[in-house]
Amino acid sequence: MKKLWHFLIKPSSRYSVLAIAVVCILITLAGVFTFHQSIEFTSTNEFCTSCHSMKENYNEYKTSIHFKNAYGVRAQCRDCHIPENNPIAFMKAKMGGIGDIYSEFIGKDIDTPKKFEENRLRMAQNVWKMMKDTNSAPCKSCHSYSAMDHAKQSPAAAAAMTGAAAKDMNCIECHKGIAHQLPHINNDFQATFKQLSINAAKAPEATTLYSLTSKQLFVKDAASDDAQGQLYPASEVKVVGQSGDMLKVEITGWEIKGSTAGMLVQDMAKQIQTASIDPELQKTQKVLNTQTATDGKVWQQVQVAAWMTQRDMLASIKPIWGYGKEILDSSCNQCHATPDPKHLTANAWVDGLKAMQQYYTLDKNEERVLLKYLQAHAKDAPAEAAAEQATGVNHSLKNR
Repeated sequence: MKKLWHFLIKPSSRYSVLAIAVVCILITLAGVFTFHQSIEFTSTNEFCTSCHSMKENYNEYKTSIHFKNAYGVRAQCRDCHIPENNPIAFMKAKMGGIGDIYSEFIGKDIDTPKKFEENRLRMAQNVWKMMKDTNSAPCKSCHSYSAMDHAKQSPAAAAAMTGAAAKDMNCIECHKGIAHQLPHINNDFQATFKQLSINAAKAPEATTLYSLTSKQLFVKDAASDDAQGQLYPASEVKVVGQSGDMLKVEITGWEIKGSTAGMLVQDMAKQIQTASIDPELQKTQKVLNTQTATDGKVWQQVQVAAWMTQRDMLASIKPIWGYGKEILDSSCNQCHATPDPKHLTANAWVDGLKAMQQYYTLDKNEERVLLKYLQAHAKDAPAEAAAEQATGVNHSLKNR
């Protein structure tokens, strides 16, 4: 120990103090450089997505506006996940990355798509906590409230951002799921659908029925692989005949006169889709009414006769609206307050929901029910829709 202490406090007889100092400085610089390069390398997109479990995350990110947009500005993984201006939060984020590597290769928590989905909520909550703790520092390194020009934003966005700027709000309060799919936090609506489907295993004996799901339409009274049309969810039909498991129904809808698109909508000039029909089914249609819309387009109300299987049909629309409201509450309140369907018109909801597609995870049927629910209770919906909206959930629960 004495020799070691002597070596540490006395200049070397072989090397000058300057030489030793230079060597120490070089070693320190090499260490700093190596550490910096390691941090830089482990913060690249290539490194972040090298794990199998992160591939799907990367694919989700590539569909978002952070990957491709009108301005040609692309955010990297580190821009969102590493608060670089906060040293403590920075190191916490890097340690979190080590945790992901452990989960991938050792813990085997997220090494398959199924396991990843099971843990998506936990991982999302970790990111949301980081955003909350840093007041969304990664977001605000690019998106500064003071730099926003509200005149160039939509009226709704300008109103929301003005209030958010006044409170210096955490961005994640409104913008969860901006680059990745949101986890299912509440899937009660799926349990509701399962019960409704059980209830609708056989069509009730009623002349008016409503579709719980999309249904294939046929010209003849036998189901086959080649359908001649499709009935969309929450659409009304009149039952006029039956053959075994098949029902003969009449579908009434509107189409632009002369159109060959084969799309029937529920109300004139509104994009509330009822059914799509191919030329074979179009041959069965008869014109009931002709009217001119305010934009000068001539619409005709038509009736089409078709066959379909009898399951997934209900005698009342109310349980379907209850199901639709549950989808709305579950899917939309993860990022913000549930919107009032009367906020937009039926046609405006088409684009409104399309703009939100990247922020929710619904299958095609769930999405169609949600859109139909919003349109049926929209700003320009009939007055009776309000009563249906108020009683729909209770009605659906009674059918469980």
